[in-house]
Amino acid sequence: MNPVNWFEIPVTDMNRAVNFYSKVFNIELMPMEMPWMKMASFPMVQDTPNSTGALVQGEGLVPTTEGTTVYFHCEDLEVELKKIEELGGKILNPKTPIGEHGFIAHFVDSEGNRVALHSIK
Repeated sequence: MNPVNWFEIPVTDMNRAVNFYSKVFNIELMPMEMPWMKMASFPMVQDTPNSTGALVQGEGLVPTTEGTTVYFHCEDLEVELKKIEELGGKILNPKTPIGEHGFIAHFVDSEGNRVALHSIK
């Protein structure tokens, strides 16, 4: 079993962040209201490997390019890279080979978080 089961990406503007992630990954995020924060969760399939998470907005939650990096799986990360800058993000490292494990790329999302992509091709 993989040790991570949930992640949270802090945002300052939930609508902008949902728009960014929805369009980059061609997915629908589900809004959720908690008493102490707004959330929009990424799609998930119950009882399967890997993890999912949410965009979160609330007091003390600050986007950052320092610290933990979340890697999103992609079929071919070139598809997502083409959308990032037009949606308000910034590519930090372009598609980079990592040997037999495929490719990675790092970017800053619309909120100022460093995030990454991984694909086999």
